[in-house]
Amino acid sequence: LAFNLKLNAGQIAKMVTILHACYRAYRDLDAMMVEINPLVVTGAGDLRALDAKMSFDTNALYRRPQIAELRDRSQEDPRESTAGDHGLAYVGLEGNIGCIINGAGLAMATLDMIKLAGGEPANFLDIGGGASPERVVRAFRTVLSDRRVEVMLVNIFAGINRCDWVAEGVVAAYKEVGIEIPLVVRLAGTKVDEGREILRASGLPIITADTLADAATKAVAALPRKAA
Repeated sequence: LAFNLKLNAGQIAKMVTILHACYRAYRDLDAMMVEINPLVVTGAGDLRALDAKMSFDTNALYRRPQIAELRDRSQEDPRESTAGDHGLAYVGLEGNIGCIINGAGLAMATLDMIKLAGGEPANFLDIGGGASPERVVRAFRTVLSDRRVEVMLVNIFAGINRCDWVAEGVVAAYKEVGIEIPLVVRLAGTKVDEGREILRASGLPIITADTLADAATKAVAALPRKAA
């Protein structure tokens, strides 16, 4: 890299020192990224890092207390921060259809299908494996903390998860959180029949869907009509 940048011998030695230090920081601090941008050659011919950025593996913070102490919650989206504290992967977006999904791949596909159906997702939320009813309720509270959300969409393909657990969580959230907006639920996979029966027997006005495309279409259709 240093040779391709056509640095002189002294600068190459300095470049090697910098890159070795970056690697040690990446390895020894459980970093996910170490970036120097820009790295410049000064008028005197010296190499200087004018700015740097690092991110860290949050799963390793328990053994890096000196890194954990640097966290500044004032610079974080409070929804993302709270969700992370409960083990939920949440990213706020700009739309009005709130999403609770399991699995990052399915989550991304769901966001795409919502947009294809003419809607805008309000968030990415991967509820992860082992979605207990309590975890589902926490996910609802997180998503509904965004006042722009006008429809909720739950899309679960259960493998490690179980549809009956998710359904119990949906019913509990409806009652505990006081959901007052349309709710679309699509369940598939482990214990799907039991999950659908729990939703049906609840008597709640939950809109059910059979496929991802069906769920996205119904979520968009449930949005309140805007005055002309």
